[in-house]
Amino acid sequence: MTRSEFQRRFGIVGESLEMQEIVQVLQHVAPTDITVLITGESGVGKEVVAHAIHGASSRSKKAMVTVNCGAIPEGIIESELFGHEKGSFTGASSERKGYFELADGGTIFLDEIGELPLATQVKFLRILENGEFLRVGSSTARKVDVRVIAATNKDLENEVRSGNFRQDLFYRLRSVNVRIPALRERKEDIPLLFAKFVEEFSAKNGIRFGGMTAAAEELLQQYYWHGNVRELRNVVESMLVLERGRSLDAEDIRKYLRMPAEERNLPMLVTKQNDFDERQLLYRALIELKNDMLEVKNLLKGVLGANGAPGLVPAGQSSAVQETLSLTEMERRMIENALKKYHNNRRLAADELQISERTLYRKIKEYGL
Repeated sequence: MTRSEFQRRFGIVGESLEMQEIVQVLQHVAPTDITVLITGESGVGKEVVAHAIHGASSRSKKAMVTVNCGAIPEGIIESELFGHEKGSFTGASSERKGYFELADGGTIFLDEIGELPLATQVKFLRILENGEFLRVGSSTARKVDVRVIAATNKDLENEVRSGNFRQDLFYRLRSVNVRIPALRERKEDIPLLFAKFVEEFSAKNGIRFGGMTAAAEELLQQYYWHGNVRELRNVVESMLVLERGRSLDAEDIRKYLRMPAEERNLPMLVTKQNDFDERQLLYRALIELKNDMLEVKNLLKGVLGANGAPGLVPAGQSSAVQETLSLTEMERRMIENALKKYHNNRRLAADELQISERTLYRKIKEYGL
């Protein structure tokens, strides 16, 4: 199977050198049973790559079980992965197979592997080494034949140094490491992805697209794409629905991009690619810092005003306490806004906030949202 055929079959879009190299690696590793670690920022398409590996393997006729490790509460993650026996804990009214047993003969895809608790990592290492595991509440070892593909948007080497991830598990996982570059690192693929999403969404919803100007296409390629391919897909779908298929220019598209207000009307300086990315990132960080400081300032004014002493810290309260209270309220509002924006879709909200779903669940409970 040629590279182009492989890409068409498994929906991998891209003609950049980086994507060509990735596809070549996938063609080599897919027919084997070697463990693969897929790394890259959130939204780059790690699950698409995992499906391609499974689909091109000898296990393709068996199930591929996908597990989001960051979305499972720590207290039940071992039961979810390895299963449990009847009566092993309160509420265990019957025995239950875990995800590894359900994937027997096929593939298990462990997304957000960096969120796996340390205690569970030990048991996971055992199943990687010899396929053996224990159900919760059982002393009888069971064995499965499962290919493991893992993915993370974290720097696992840094997690190892910080003591959050086992070094032996890290080395066992990275037999083959496929790093998917951020969308801004392969800008020549943006028009191809844009066209693919337009074609898919238009066909599914009966919407015609009137095209876009050269300036609009240039804006898409110069934009930073915080959310990578996932964000691009969402932008395409929003534009097609709300713009009713008409031809779009740069200003039309700008409305759907996550740009600070101060940045929207700034001229774009064309420089070497890496210089442009670094300058855009630094400028964006400065704008966001300014916005955060203004919001904290306004929140502090509101709190101080409520105590009847604008501009002064009430007696008996330090400025540090006031700032802590304000930052806590700001965090609560950010979570509320993200949940509202994505209609309570917690995965998308967590991606927007750049936290794990487990952390988001804890914050929702903490703030009573």
